Amino acid sequence: MISSDERVKTLKNQKSTTGHGPIRPRFRLGLACLLCFITAPALAQQAAAPEVSAMQGAMSLPDRAMMFANDVNGLLVSGKTAAVAEDYKPVDAKVRTVLQRALTLLGTPYRWGGTTPDGFDCSGLVSYVFKNALGVELPRVSRDQANAGELIADKSELAEGDLVFFGRRGRVDHVGIYVGEGRFVHAPSKGKDVMVSSLESGYWSGKYMQARRVAGI
Repeated sequence: MISSDERVKTLKNQKSTTGHGPIRPRFRLGLACLLCFITAPALAQQAAAPEVSAMQGAMSLPDRAMMFANDVNGLLVSGKTAAVAEDYKPVDAKVRTVLQRALTLLGTPYRWGGTTPDGFDCSGLVSYVFKNALGVELPRVSRDQANAGELIADKSELAEGDLVFFGRRGRVDHVGIYVGEGRFVHAPSKGKDVMVSSLESGYWSGKYMQARRVAGI
């Protein structure tokens, strides 16, 4: 004989596993599939290119894909993911091309002054991505890039493909590309490869200064 307390507990457990609680795994899975859809064409193109190994050095394509999978997993553990996926609007084709190019460079070594897949600094990565994805020429250094395009004054108005800038004492010294869900892809510093980081917590959240939207996207 099941007591009334046990019935209540059973009903609560059923509710938490049917997707009606605050965390909705199916929406998180949808966002992961979306990100994989964005990057899949570029990953496939890289895999077919004979010069891939020379360009990427010791970082193999499977390793790069695993790094991307880890970054997707980081998005999935966010409590905001369900709402973002539920309200998701399709990414513009030009923006998707930019994200494809940027995310397939995950794991590329940092190199001061670097502008190629052999190694990037922060502004070199941004310049390379927009040049190769859309043929758009951006200024070479982050301070000049911070004056290009439309200023996005409100952080809540950020959209995929926007340039995000960081610094201290009013001086820009770093740049990345916003990929959505409060995250951006960038070449951080010596000893760290191209990666996805958070705008909303941790080191970079405290250094955020402004954003710019590149003309034409």
